[in-house]
Amino acid sequence: MEILTTTIALIIAIVLQWTLRIVAPQLAFVDFPLIVIVYVALQRDSIRALIYATVAGVAVDAISGGLLGASGFSKTLTAFLVFELARRVLLLDNPLLRIPVLAGAVLLEDSIYFAINRLLGQPPSSPFVETVAYSLIGTTITGTIAMLLLEYFFSERARISRRSSAAAPRRQVSARRNPIRLGRRV
Repeated sequence: MEILTTTIALIIAIVLQWTLRIVAPQLAFVDFPLIVIVYVALQRDSIRALIYATVAGVAVDAISGGLLGASGFSKTLTAFLVFELARRVLLLDNPLLRIPVLAGAVLLEDSIYFAINRLLGQPPSSPFVETVAYSLIGTTITGTIAMLLLEYFFSERARISRRSSAAAPRRQVSARRNPIRLGRRV
């Protein structure tokens, strides 16, 4: 079930990346597919994260008309590195630690993407520092909110905790008198 929900989330992210760039040019800096890819990589599912990264990167390249494969390679390498970090450091189950991981993934992915374009002689469409700064801010804020929502609604742990809290019997507090009276002698 989680595979289906993350696949649908990735498809929605690719469509959002494509449509919001046309509707609101300010949202072009938010990398929606990268958010889903980092979320899947943090779930410690390497194969699915790499497949999602490759498919999302090639789809974004095909839609945007950029260098075909540059985004796919940069997203795949970023997904691999985030997965390795999640595998080696077990503290990534904390939602607050996901924020710097997502920010680092944005910096890494944008740096690799620009490096590939420069290496292959493609001129950048906008200045590197400006693009990375806007992308870092927009993707980190949007990604933090999106990851919290994905974790709350679609995570197996959240589903189990909701079931256990709903099925747990409620304790009834009744006013009981203490049969032992302290301080009084009879």
